[in-house]
Amino acid sequence: MAKSKPTPKTDAPPEPASAYSVVALRYRPQQFSDLVGQEHVAAGLTNAIASGRIAHAYLFTGARGVGKTSCARILAKALNCVTGPTPTPCDRCDICLGIALGQDVDVPEIDGASNNKVEEARELRSNVGFRPTRARFKIYIIDEVHMLTTGAFNALLKTLEEPPPHVKFIFATTEAQKLPITFLSRCQRFDFAHINTNSIFETLKHVVKKEGLAAEDEALHQIARRAAGSMRDSQSLLDQLLASTSGPLTAESVHALLGTAGDDRVAAVAAAVLEKDAAKALELVAEADDRGLHLGELLDQLIDYWRGLMLAAAAGPVAKDLPGSPALQEQIKTRAAGLTLDTILAGLDVLTTAKGKMRGSPHLRVLVELAVVRLARMDDLLSISGLVQQLASAPRPAATDPSKKNSLTPPEAAPANGVPPRPDSNDVPGLAATSDFRTIWDQILNDLGPMRSQNLRQAGDPAILGPNTLALRFPASYSQAYEFAAAEMTQDQLKSSLKKVTGKDWYIRVECMRDVA
Repeated sequence: MAKSKPTPKTDAPPEPASAYSVVALRYRPQQFSDLVGQEHVAAGLTNAIASGRIAHAYLFTGARGVGKTSCARILAKALNCVTGPTPTPCDRCDICLGIALGQDVDVPEIDGASNNKVEEARELRSNVGFRPTRARFKIYIIDEVHMLTTGAFNALLKTLEEPPPHVKFIFATTEAQKLPITFLSRCQRFDFAHINTNSIFETLKHVVKKEGLAAEDEALHQIARRAAGSMRDSQSLLDQLLASTSGPLTAESVHALLGTAGDDRVAAVAAAVLEKDAAKALELVAEADDRGLHLGELLDQLIDYWRGLMLAAAAGPVAKDLPGSPALQEQIKTRAAGLTLDTILAGLDVLTTAKGKMRGSPHLRVLVELAVVRLARMDDLLSISGLVQQLASAPRPAATDPSKKNSLTPPEAAPANGVPPRPDSNDVPGLAATSDFRTIWDQILNDLGPMRSQNLRQAGDPAILGPNTLALRFPASYSQAYEFAAAEMTQDQLKSSLKKVTGKDWYIRVECMRDVA
């Protein structure tokens, strides 16, 4: 019996499984009607195509992930589709399919960050004269165009102003302010807006349904808020969460992956602060740190909470876009009803200041602890309106003899009707006739003399951070003015002037706001 030949062995690898395409690519907009949150841009481009008024150069500007490059591809398809130019490309012809993949020979996509030299701009300019291979127009899509060098911009200007009729330019950038005005004047500009949280939530809900998966609404709301107006960021985060979670996507799994605190923990920290229990607030911060939560994220959540308090205090029951779950939103409304708007604004200022100091600082926990303790000690906060009212009704200095202008005299008693008389021109600069805090501050600076006031004015209007506490914040570029204001002699003179005007001792904080890279 003949033996069968053994099957020859092979070292060839098995065929690879089909490559996975991420959510952000599979659900990329393909029509103008698919652009979420950019209806104004879609309407403008659709009308231009329908009326035949197609410009030779467009500039799309806006934050990352809001649809600039997707819109550029849609516009390229609309202009080059075999059925076009049309506001609704077919998405079936070879040209549409090639552009959608970024692979069409007549629609090159150029990265401005890595092709920013003048030699590359000259090469582009020399290629503009060649007609498209198969399409109607040769369309150059240049992303991050603000990264081009000055020489590259200059090399493009003439071509950009009078390109051949078969050439169109579409530029995209996140920083339009960096573009030369001569460049901007040659383009039709469309500004892409941040996408609101509800629109992102509805899109994510649609994606989850199309994927045949399940997710809690609160989990999707958290992702939408975290994306901060960027649709691409939200879809990338959703893709990551779906890949790392088995079963339905829950709010707890989102918090676990992001290192954020749940609504209950945020509400507990806020409650401790608003009830003036600094010890409890510090205990909750320590517990969050021990559990591995990101304290920077906790501070962001507290900022969102205080923003919600501000919205609820300013708008009342009709306030919208409050953070967190419905239960947390109701708690925010209840808390806001027992606080003044000035107190909430001062608290929000404390939190945002702490956040600004976090970048590059190794003391994240200290900054968070400092912020919550300051918030817990705001019960005696004096509002600006209250300060103006108090100073306006304060007794004014008695009139002095011009020959004894610098002598100190006891103040007069306040009038019986509570309305102080208008000060004479020889009076010590006072506050009797002031109507707002800026006027008060200007009078105090005038009392200090021109040299001191010139330096102190570089800080702008001071912030009131607590009882009889003023903060002067100088930009980094005014370091000399900051050093002058921080000097002990200047501090003593300013405190003396404030006491003379208000009758109270004041604490002065002088800060230099460092530039952020």
